[in-house]
Amino acid sequence: MEQVTFAVEYGDDLAHPIHRELMAGQRGTDHETERTDHEIERTDHELTRMELLQWGPTAAVTALAWYDGPPSAVAALLETVETTATRLVPAEDGGTYAFTRQSDYRLGEPVIDLVERARAVFRPPVTFAASGTVRFDAVGESDGLGAFYEELSDLLEARIERVRPFRRWPAPARLTDRQRAALATAVDVGYYAVPRTGDVDDVATELDCAHSTAGELLRKAEAALVTGFVDGERPGT
Repeated sequence: MEQVTFAVEYGDDLAHPIHRELMAGQRGTDHETERTDHEIERTDHELTRMELLQWGPTAAVTALAWYDGPPSAVAALLETVETTATRLVPAEDGGTYAFTRQSDYRLGEPVIDLVERARAVFRPPVTFAASGTVRFDAVGESDGLGAFYEELSDLLEARIERVRPFRRWPAPARLTDRQRAALATAVDVGYYAVPRTGDVDDVATELDCAHSTAGELLRKAEAALVTGFVDGERPGT
């Protein structure tokens, strides 16, 4: 099976109402001098991205999304659409988690019909950007994904950004026991703290090895981790 990342330009007609408001806010920023007082009140929510993390097919289902702004901005955005925010929770990354309820998906009917027919499943998150682009991952066999892409392209401006084999979990980095110990020790002594409170000498002392040995263990472990991450993120892998 394959996992494919699609990027789609929905436009105003078929976009979800929340996505339309994100795009309206971006247009308002780009054309500040042309905005009326009503437009400023309607679009000043300071948000540029929503990641839909969990949703469901039942009526009035509770969905979970992440927004790239504070709760006040998310509340201002959601006031403009027929969506009830049941709870807003600040996130450690400066964004906000929003638990919301709505009566249906509220995407354009042609989009819903296409999703229902697709011989694929869709993995969260679905990322809605103020630029108008929506990104999502679909998993399935190549013929089903190909058929979905053909229909999607007939309906919307769509492109494939990445194709890779589907895995239930990311492939773990291949580290030796000694490299894992070096990383764990480095964390404990503050080598990766910001600001840094420990150094390679501290790691070497804890591991009872030479400075050069500790440095080499860390470099090889870091190289394995970074390479594994980049390979997983690189288009075509």
